[in-house]
Amino acid sequence: MRVFLQALGCRLNEAELETWSRDCRARGFQLTSNAEQADLVVINTCAVTGESVRKSRQLIRRAQRANPQAKLVVSGCYTSLSADDSAAELGIDLVVPNPDKDRLIGIAADRLDLPVMPQTATEPGEHALLARNRQRAFIKVQDGCRYRCAFCIVTKARGDERSRSVGKVIEEVKRIHASGIQEVVLAGVHLGGYGSDIGSSLQALVDAVLSETRIPRVRLGSLEPWELDEGFWTLFANPRLMPHLHLPIQSGADSVLRRMSRRCRSGEFRDLVEQARRAAPGFNVTTDIIVGFPGETEEEWRQTLDFAQQMAFGHIHIFAYSPRAGTKAAGMSDQITREVKRERSRQLHEVAAAGRRKVLEQALGGEYPVLLEGRGEDVGGWSGYTPNYLRVELQDDSDADLENRIVRVRCRRVSDDGQRLMAELI
Repeated sequence: MRVFLQALGCRLNEAELETWSRDCRARGFQLTSNAEQADLVVINTCAVTGESVRKSRQLIRRAQRANPQAKLVVSGCYTSLSADDSAAELGIDLVVPNPDKDRLIGIAADRLDLPVMPQTATEPGEHALLARNRQRAFIKVQDGCRYRCAFCIVTKARGDERSRSVGKVIEEVKRIHASGIQEVVLAGVHLGGYGSDIGSSLQALVDAVLSETRIPRVRLGSLEPWELDEGFWTLFANPRLMPHLHLPIQSGADSVLRRMSRRCRSGEFRDLVEQARRAAPGFNVTTDIIVGFPGETEEEWRQTLDFAQQMAFGHIHIFAYSPRAGTKAAGMSDQITREVKRERSRQLHEVAAAGRRKVLEQALGGEYPVLLEGRGEDVGGWSGYTPNYLRVELQDDSDADLENRIVRVRCRRVSDDGQRLMAELI
């Protein structure tokens, strides 16, 4: 039984994909990177924007055309919001809703009567992630969200908050590390709300991972900029916790943030970023910004541009607002035209590029441990990430296999496209 796994969207979807890969291995299923060779195709969909819905449908159609003989199983936010329509229209054999997706492989095996083959997905003792050429493992620690931001459909699709126990997360981290994985990313829909349902907290979870495991590098997934414990920033005194956070602000105008039902204002966010940058040298903060939220005036847009410029984010994920049926924002008046959103996106991309270059230039001359993940694009050497999540390409003409190794490098220059650091081995 050959299984092809594919995810679209957030890191949580990627974490779920990795859980499924481990479940496949446990059942004797073989993972394949070629959908046309698969007996079972599993797609994890996204619905955060209208474009995500379009891409999800496109992936499903493409998989069905490429291999009509394979069983097709689909999960994720898109199908959870329109399960019946999706299955009927797109030729899906099984839709697994979000509340059941942690058991997806087992459900598929039972309902589709999948055979269990004697072979394993990898060589004995090898983790399934390595078969997918990964050095970083995403671990789902939490799902669901108690909040209802005006633009967000994901909370409706994901349901109530649910946290995994600290013990189960620790066990998974140890298992992953024992297989050779060097870095884990703790991910969730509302990661900052971890533990609210089990009497714990994100700080307690991270502290346990750092104290009870020896995994060299720990990262955190996207965090809403509120609900961080008072002592949260002290965690970064441990060099194994990587000094990078993705904190979505969504707008630099407080009036827009109020209409979005966001629980953080620009001044509070600025304070958080200052705390982060004091917590560890070179702390990198990245963010999300929505362009063209309903009613966004030119003055409000100017406030957002100015805010983004002042903050010098390492990266900005830019989303043109997309109305999602079932959200408060979809029924708001003064929807912004496509042309205006396109122009504002262009302006923000310029600001984002300047901010990223500034962050990269601050790293020049510095020495960093870099986890190498594969061959780079420009110089034929290796590519990886610094602790603060800056992409590095390493000049190395040797035949040495450095994949999945942490090496020390010195950053020499910014790449011509302003996206990466060019470095040399120390």
